[in-house]
Amino acid sequence: MTSSISKAQKGLVSQLIKLRKLTQPYFLPYTKNNGWLFVYLLIALLFCVGGTVLFLLTGLMSLLTNVAPEITNQFLGGVQNSLKVIWDGPSGIVISSLFALGLFSFITIRGQLRQKRWIPWLFLGLIILMLVSVNGINAGISFLVRDITNGLIQKDANASYKNLWILGICFFAALPIRSFQFYFTAKLQLLWREWLSKNLINDYLEDRTYYILNPNEESETNIDNPDQRITEDARDFTEQIIDLSINVFDSLLVFSLNIFILLSISKELTTALILYATIVSALLIFASKKLFAINFDQLRFEADFRYGLVHVRNNAESIAFYSGENQEENEVFRRLNSVVENFNLLIIWEAFLRVLQRSGIYGSVFIPFIILAAPILSGEMDYGEFAQARLNYSLLEGSLFFIIYKIEKLARFSASIGRLEGFQSNMNEVKDNQYDDFNVAIKTNESIILKNVNIKTPGKDNFLIKNLNLSVETGQSLLVVGPSGCGKTSLLRAISGLWAIQSGQIETPSKGDLLFIPQKPYMTLGSLREQLCYPLDKNRFSDEHLKAVLEEVKLPQIIQRYPDLDIKQDWQRLLSLGEQQRLAFARLLLNSPKYVVLDEATSALDVNTEKHLYELLNQRDMACISVGHRPTLKNYHETVLEITENKGWRLLPAASYQFTEN
Repeated sequence: MTSSISKAQKGLVSQLIKLRKLTQPYFLPYTKNNGWLFVYLLIALLFCVGGTVLFLLTGLMSLLTNVAPEITNQFLGGVQNSLKVIWDGPSGIVISSLFALGLFSFITIRGQLRQKRWIPWLFLGLIILMLVSVNGINAGISFLVRDITNGLIQKDANASYKNLWILGICFFAALPIRSFQFYFTAKLQLLWREWLSKNLINDYLEDRTYYILNPNEESETNIDNPDQRITEDARDFTEQIIDLSINVFDSLLVFSLNIFILLSISKELTTALILYATIVSALLIFASKKLFAINFDQLRFEADFRYGLVHVRNNAESIAFYSGENQEENEVFRRLNSVVENFNLLIIWEAFLRVLQRSGIYGSVFIPFIILAAPILSGEMDYGEFAQARLNYSLLEGSLFFIIYKIEKLARFSASIGRLEGFQSNMNEVKDNQYDDFNVAIKTNESIILKNVNIKTPGKDNFLIKNLNLSVETGQSLLVVGPSGCGKTSLLRAISGLWAIQSGQIETPSKGDLLFIPQKPYMTLGSLREQLCYPLDKNRFSDEHLKAVLEEVKLPQIIQRYPDLDIKQDWQRLLSLGEQQRLAFARLLLNSPKYVVLDEATSALDVNTEKHLYELLNQRDMACISVGHRPTLKNYHETVLEITENKGWRLLPAASYQFTEN
């Protein structure tokens, strides 16, 4: 029993640490040692709000007293008396001092609230201010309900109508406050989501993290569907953290305001409610453990299912050529079955928890009647007090049963925290150089130089090439050949810095002087102009220059089809592989690097077009490393690097090299 409690405590602490890592950075720069400062600032914000409420209420009553003293005395005399008690006693000094302390705390750390971090504090303060105002109005309404009820029973028309007027004023005041609370809550959620998404995207694209977390083999990563984590999980997290935080604070506020009122009416009823709510909540929390794990799996299965459909869309033509509809349907159905099976399990557990929820809520209905029946029947309590007690009991019950009402949201929230924090932690590990097989330190040189380089597959002991030595100088050309799977593309990954080498040293030109063109060129989500200029600024070249380059790589038909270079299309789907490869050469000519690495970049082109494109590179004196199997390629290179299946290699003059038939 002790070990299970300890395990639960550790799980709760772990979840709170994850929650802090995701939450604090939006409000305060995150360090391991300033967690208590963040908590203190939250408390200081409450001090500021409490003082603001008192000052605003005092100022408003003073204004009303001067403008309409008779109406104020008739309808708001109780508020005036309460304010007088506060300011005449020590409470006014204490609240004012705490307000000053809270304000001073934020002024002291104002340097850490730059980059618009003061905005969420302002919005949060406004939301809390409105919650306090509405709950204060609700507390006053409970007394009005008592007086109206007694007035009606006693047939006192004057008292009844007077209190009805006050009740109407309360509702009239509460309506805009609730409306603005909704607006500021939604706005804070949107701003937080925007900030969180931008930070996740920045971390994801920085230092090639996206590449490291998306290896060729899915088994090599524990991060599934990064796109879903950045989009849906970030949205769910910001919505749920704000919703739950506001509800928790609202519940505490309701409890604080109504517990004393209910205690003053019936201590027995208050004790029974607290004891009952504690027992029911404990049972529900114990029974809901399984729900948290099921929700985590549901998010993953939903993301896998969506990705399966996206995969079909992205590869529609290839699937159509293969007539592979049945196989794709089977795979998508398999993913859908995982969603349905897990959701069935989710339904069963949610139904079970709903039974517990409803049982607890329905059971609480009887408590006021059981406890208060005797005092009412004996005449010790009038019906107005009973009506007030019922209202306070209902409000207090809602705050104490918060967990019961929100258990499904808490389960989904816990799943969002786990997925989002796990994604963030993995990206931080990349930055902290914990992915040794991907973290590469390449020296800068005017040439490409490899000294005693050993290349292996990341995460495995599968060596592909051993003790490789070669150099490619400015204007030189090298053709890399060898059987499939021998490590040709892996060599390019090592030269590009995508893979770390086991030993040896690699020196390459600086980033702008080295460009890689894969067999299937990357087609960005953008206009034709952006396709051509990628990754350079799209405004760097004139329309005439871009059209001339398209003519140069034998793509005049694209200009005829799309004379407007700013048109956006699904280029990967519209252009054939041969057109994409020629467009990649146009991009290469515009970037004008000193060195270019081509990984079967002309495999979809005819021999004449291939010759023309290599002649363009030669005219611009670009050093070239090519990977390919075509015998014609050796005509455009000076040297051949042949990689053998036994991890060996040899350098030969291109003129004397003979391709072997397999």
